[in-house]
Amino acid sequence: MGQEPLQTHWEISGKVVTGAGKATQFTQLDWVQEQCFAKLGFRPYPGTLNLEVAEKSISVVEALRREEGIPLVPPDPEYCEARVLPLSMGTVSGALIVPEASVNIHDMKIIEVLAPVRLKDALGFDEGAWVTLEVIRPGL
Repeated sequence: MGQEPLQTHWEISGKVVTGAGKATQFTQLDWVQEQCFAKLGFRPYPGTLNLEVAEKSISVVEALRREEGIPLVPPDPEYCEARVLPLSMGTVSGALIVPEASVNIHDMKIIEVLAPVRLKDALGFDEGAWVTLEVIRPGL
């Protein structure tokens, strides 16, 4: 009885949508900037790219939300902890951010992507564009 091989990559398709406008403050916190740099190799651009996940990718997102990921741990319990999972979109590396469920302000179909650049500009995405990203299991 062999064990299933460990999944190392996931593909998610989604449509670019407008977010709640709250990620800019979070991504610019000193501890978020420093931990992203130390753990992911980049400091995030202010804000995130929000994607409304395609129906065919919902099960992938649900599985990713159960992944351990890389923790972003606040120095003050006033802030919430989050996890990130490295990803790539075209030529740009970034991370899927998974906030604690108690502070997630989005519908479960919405995901947020951190990157060192404004992804809409770097990759030429317009509102409503359909994009695909590849999420990579941390440590590989």
